[in-house]
Amino acid sequence: MLEIGLEEIPARMIAGAEAELGKQVAGLLARERLTGEDAAVKTFSTPRRLAVLISGVRAAQADLQEQLTGPSWNVAFKDGVATKAAEAFAKKAGVELAALEKITTAKGEYIGATVRRQGKAAGEILSAELPKEVLALYWSKNMYWRAGKPERFVRPVRWVVALLDSTVVPVEIAGITAGNLSRGHRVLHGAAPVVIAAARDYAEVLRGAKVVVEVAERRQLIRKALDRETRTVSGARWREDEPLVETVVHLTEWPTVLLGNFAEEYLSLPEEVLVTVMRDHQKFFAVESKDGKLAPHFLTVLNTEVDAEGRGIIRHGNEKVLVSRFKDARFFWDVDQKIPLAERVESLKKVTFQKELGSYFWKTEENETVAMALYERTAAKGLLPPYGANVSNNLRTAARLAKTDLTAELVKEFTELQGIVGGLYARAQGLGEAVAQAIYDQYTPASIEDAIPRTVEGRLLGIADRIQTITAMFGIGMAPTGSKDPFALRRAGNAIVKILAESELPLTLSEVLGASGSPSHPSGKDKDAARVGHPATGGAVDFNFLENEVAEFLRERLQFYLKDVRGFAYDVVNAVLAAGADDVRDGIARAEALTAVRGSEDFAAISAAFKRIKNILRQAEEKGFAIGAAGGVKLAPEAQQLADAAAFLAPKVDVLRKERAYSQALAEIATLRPVVDAFFDKVMVLDPDEAVRGAHLALIDGVLKGFSGIADFSEIVT
Repeated sequence: MLEIGLEEIPARMIAGAEAELGKQVAGLLARERLTGEDAAVKTFSTPRRLAVLISGVRAAQADLQEQLTGPSWNVAFKDGVATKAAEAFAKKAGVELAALEKITTAKGEYIGATVRRQGKAAGEILSAELPKEVLALYWSKNMYWRAGKPERFVRPVRWVVALLDSTVVPVEIAGITAGNLSRGHRVLHGAAPVVIAAARDYAEVLRGAKVVVEVAERRQLIRKALDRETRTVSGARWREDEPLVETVVHLTEWPTVLLGNFAEEYLSLPEEVLVTVMRDHQKFFAVESKDGKLAPHFLTVLNTEVDAEGRGIIRHGNEKVLVSRFKDARFFWDVDQKIPLAERVESLKKVTFQKELGSYFWKTEENETVAMALYERTAAKGLLPPYGANVSNNLRTAARLAKTDLTAELVKEFTELQGIVGGLYARAQGLGEAVAQAIYDQYTPASIEDAIPRTVEGRLLGIADRIQTITAMFGIGMAPTGSKDPFALRRAGNAIVKILAESELPLTLSEVLGASGSPSHPSGKDKDAARVGHPATGGAVDFNFLENEVAEFLRERLQFYLKDVRGFAYDVVNAVLAAGADDVRDGIARAEALTAVRGSEDFAAISAAFKRIKNILRQAEEKGFAIGAAGGVKLAPEAQQLADAAAFLAPKVDVLRKERAYSQALAEIATLRPVVDAFFDKVMVLDPDEAVRGAHLALIDGVLKGFSGIADFSEIVT
């Protein structure tokens, strides 16, 4: 059992660190042969501690017998006399010369030695290695607290418990020597140490000190308490909020829940404002009536337990703070309405988007141009109901006003509401529901789990805003590198792919990129004006390079979406992308069809054959063999059968591919298996005769190109 006691850890960092600690310590024990398959790993965390409990740990390593191999026998012994090579090997192995053995292998005879190494005690290994594992934990932000000492950690280490059953392991971490003394709840238990007499008693002993160390148990306690408190209000329920539940789980050690109230007059404010104040600023849960409307109540999770009088005092304090925040929000709402959104556009010249690029006024003009270019591409392919005829005007208005809420007092106070406030103000100012929804949804999806914007205007605006940001940032050398992505460009790319994947927008990735103003896809302005450039560079950007760089970036985001979001196997994703996946929904359809057939025996054989074809063509190129003409040479029967089958199938597959009937197309391709197998069994592809060899290469090159439009089957792992 290992527990690292700390000053309070930021809630958002705890879950990842808990999992990593368990993985690191379990990995150490496995590497050192101190655990087997029967080992069970359990992790714990609270704001003040990270812990791991592992059962099935051996007291010591088993002794290890190794067979060491040295130099060849002829080098080690000359005329039966040991040479210096034999002496050096014996010394290294720790054995006498007489103990050396002759080992016969396929490569010849060598000297060897059987060495028995005594296993080390678990305590000895853990004392030496545990500190390295603990201090190697990744934290997005570290600190140091001991002058001149090298260790850095998320917060200062205050105590360490390390036990093998009931024996203390003498581990030292960040200047703290491990013992068997933990600490209980800071308030409810006080400063008295908590003795952990045995490793397996860890969770129960701390429960007695008012600390619930199991995260799942705290989560269940909080949910039950939220239910219990809400039932005191007739017909009410607490608004489900999983991220907030996880936050308060990691903010508490001994959670209890308290119900509070506020005046109904504040319900005149938009729900988004009220919920943001409660959730993001106070960590309060909203309460709603059975019809889903916000009720004048809230729930707060406390990290303590108090009597009735104490609960009343805490409730009054929370209500007072919340009402004060509500009053601020109402004041800002009223003040903001005095200046309509349309009159705020000029004010964006004073709001910096990025110091090298310019203001949000510049950003707004760029977004409007890109959005309209996207609209034109979409309209050219035919807008589908219920998009309506006013999309163009609505989109232009939304793009023009989308960033104006950055000048609003309510957004300055509650930055989380950027975009949402703009949408609410647009609705309140009578700009139309389509405009209001587009502005409201412009930042969705914020994560890969979120829903996409509800309207075509919102989707086009969201794509325009993101692709403009991506190309502009790439243009000034701000592309993401490694784990660094300060402008969240990967998230923006993920959102573009998700919107295209989950909407009916008939746009390809290259059309999206083209609308951002690269010279090969002018979007209404002079292509030499370098719109994705900026005043600082004077438009001096190599746009061919930039376009290729951004195109590859979007391809990586599509790869992430297919593999990590949609769950397609990596080889299926590689196969689809290798055949091109500019159309996101088409790429998904091909991946689905490929996944459905990849397990069949015929398709596995075809995939292996295509891989063989690519290898042969590569070998031919390396040897300088030219691809000849398919005709003019009498082919072997098996080669002619393959040529005839391919010629017959290719048009059918092409028609099915154009109709996106990919499952049928793949089934047709799989029927090639018998003739492909026969061809490779009977035909020497790289024939000594140059003309025959060239014809064979032309044949398999044609097969490869003719049937790889859906996917590059050679990428499939068989």
